[in-house]
Amino acid sequence: MSRIGKKPITLPKGVEVKIEGSMVHVKGPKGQLAHKVHDTMSIAIDGGVVTVVPKSGRNDIGQFHGLTRTLVTNMVTGVSDGFSKTLTLVGVGYRAAVKGKGITLNLGHSHPIEFEAPQGIEIKVDKLTTIVVSGADKELVGRVSATLRGLRAPEPYHGKGARYSDEVIATKVGKAAGKK
Repeated sequence: MSRIGKKPITLPKGVEVKIEGSMVHVKGPKGQLAHKVHDTMSIAIDGGVVTVVPKSGRNDIGQFHGLTRTLVTNMVTGVSDGFSKTLTLVGVGYRAAVKGKGITLNLGHSHPIEFEAPQGIEIKVDKLTTIVVSGADKELVGRVSATLRGLRAPEPYHGKGARYSDEVIATKVGKAAGKK
């Protein structure tokens, strides 16, 4: 049994959970999400509390117990509060601008980069160098943030590039000049 999997999930106001076979559907004020639960797990709803229960007592399925509980918790948190990640652009001339549903990025390339946000993701730009990616699906928010960061990852000598706001870049010392 997983220690994380044993914890019950309390549902906030306005959040509904439905189970159809092996699919879990969560609906709330920020949207709705669905996920297929692993075959070895079952989900029980009692009033405003959701619990994840393994179908058998085998020891090797404990990893799926905790995983399933965490995925359902992330879905409940996403439809009630939402998730967001903040990226910062560091470098001379590096900037972003909102364009329709996506953004245009100037990241030191010879051309601006157009990025279209997938459905369920909202991208905002603050102060030209701060990008906020938000949405209900934690995995999708992380994937879009990683894609934006990967367009110009921080380089190790000056730290220029797109980075997460809480990311610390360990810079390297450049080549030593002169002869001994």
